[in-house]
Amino acid sequence: MTSTATTAPPPPGVARLLRPYAGGFAVVIVLQVIGAVAGLAPLLAVVELGRTLLAPGPADDGHVRDVVIAGAAGLLVRLLFTAASSGVGHLLDTRVQLSLRRQLAARLGRVPIGWLARRRSGELAKLVGEDVSAVHPLIAHTPGELVSAFVVPLVSLGYLLTVDWRLTLITLIPVLLALALVPLMMTPTRLREQNEFDAAMGRISASVVEFVQGIAVVKAFGGSERAHGTFRTAVGDFTRSFYRMVRGLSGVAAGMQVALSPPFVLLAVLVGGAYRITGGGLAPADLLPFLLLGLGLTAPVAALGHGFDDLQSARRAVGRIRDVLAEPSLPEPVRPVAPEGHRVELRDVRFGYFGSFGSFGSLGSFGYEEGAAGREVLRGIDLVLEPGTITAVVGPSGSGKSTLVQLLPRFYDPTHGSVLLGGVDLRDVGSQELYRRVSFVFQDVRLLRASVADNIALAVPHADRDAVVRAARRASIHDRILELPRGYDSVIGEDARLSGGEAQRVSIARALLADTPVLVLDEATAFADPQTEQAVREALTQTREKRTTLVIAHRLETIADADTVVMLRDGEIVERGTTTELLARNGAFAEFWKIHADADADADAGAGAGAGAGAVEGEEAR
Repeated sequence: MTSTATTAPPPPGVARLLRPYAGGFAVVIVLQVIGAVAGLAPLLAVVELGRTLLAPGPADDGHVRDVVIAGAAGLLVRLLFTAASSGVGHLLDTRVQLSLRRQLAARLGRVPIGWLARRRSGELAKLVGEDVSAVHPLIAHTPGELVSAFVVPLVSLGYLLTVDWRLTLITLIPVLLALALVPLMMTPTRLREQNEFDAAMGRISASVVEFVQGIAVVKAFGGSERAHGTFRTAVGDFTRSFYRMVRGLSGVAAGMQVALSPPFVLLAVLVGGAYRITGGGLAPADLLPFLLLGLGLTAPVAALGHGFDDLQSARRAVGRIRDVLAEPSLPEPVRPVAPEGHRVELRDVRFGYFGSFGSFGSLGSFGYEEGAAGREVLRGIDLVLEPGTITAVVGPSGSGKSTLVQLLPRFYDPTHGSVLLGGVDLRDVGSQELYRRVSFVFQDVRLLRASVADNIALAVPHADRDAVVRAARRASIHDRILELPRGYDSVIGEDARLSGGEAQRVSIARALLADTPVLVLDEATAFADPQTEQAVREALTQTREKRTTLVIAHRLETIADADTVVMLRDGEIVERGTTTELLARNGAFAEFWKIHADADADADAGAGAGAGAGAVEGEEAR
């Protein structure tokens, strides 16, 4: 094989993620430095005015005027430059968030389905939505706050040291006390509690999404208590993790808040200043700059402390974003080989969910066979699908049917053996070439928020409207589309609402329009009525001579046209042949089929009894 290695690249660091925006950050920092330094001018002006007015003799009016003007000018410069810095920072934040979401969307579009399978939709929504939004403080606020937290104290210290270095050290005591508490917020226990809090938040998001998506089924089968129970469990976990995190941080945060509070700072300055003044080491007027700049010394650090939680959340969010961006893409061959024909062959295929999917991924729910964790789902599968034939796969739940059919579009790579198309291992076929030859329709249909026509033409974007309509007619969905407000131009999710069966027929129309030589169907007509299912089967059989078809089915009618029926049990092929041959053998397939036939008969009888009861009630009502 010529496939490239699939080891994941090292996660991109924060600096690497933000490197394209270095110029913007430089502008933010320069503007903030100017604004922060200019912000000290009003305080220094007050100090100078105090010294001037407290000095013996008349005050110099001109000097007083100049000091007031300088202070006002500094205040104006601070307002203008800090506002400009904040504006540029927020604009930069929107650009970074847009870029991150685009990078995540691109990466999620390239990672293997096996990787996506083990993640709930709520977790992915949180990643692209909440986690990217959580980066906002890191981009829009942290640069300016960091500049203020360092520049203002440094300039203030430089000035205060020229007045009295001993009182300067006393003024620093509150800041040093606050900084000494910072490591207590970064202990392994605190970090573990914060990670548990994030995980609990993700479980809440996932449980809400799953509950909303399954609300119809939950209500129909009276399972609302269990469904609400899942959400309540997630909320309980979140509450406990939040309590642990707050309990661990509250004492440290309170200590920092007290140390940086104006009363504590003023107390430290007044006690130290009184000692210096009474000892004759400091003039009373020189206490004024310490009272004013002492507060300015702690305010930026206090502001940075208040945003510590946001910074921690942003750091963890960036870590999760980095991990996703570092996920390897679907392995592509170094030298792609084009298949010759569309004969499909599975040679001694084995596959298991053991924490890795051959080349990529780990345990997931998409195509996941119940009870499959930690064991092989497929064992020793040898199967040939000849061009122009339909092969049906049947078997009980958990037998490996869905996993088997998902090997053809290369959603997973086998852990052993190979899957060949036209004599070429799928791992040696480029993904674009593969999806030009293989299309698929699954029971769990997902349509894009786009027009119906665009959804049908997804695989053939250049297709004209006539071709789209022909595919829709063959899938028996054309008439329903015409009933939509804007017909084929109706947008799914806006002015187009389709049932599960209708959505399936749209996906079948998509596959028919793609007209690939290999077609994979996983219960593709599970939601269709018998008439629609018959029409779709006829549409598929009309072109069967030029297509290799693999289908999962349970209904006898669905597999009646199959050339070969393969019976799976516990991941192994136990029988194969035509439907007639398998029924005549009276083996595993016949037994399996009898169970399903009896279940269908009971369901039909129940439906008929319900209809009869309804008719009787109608008669009595009349």
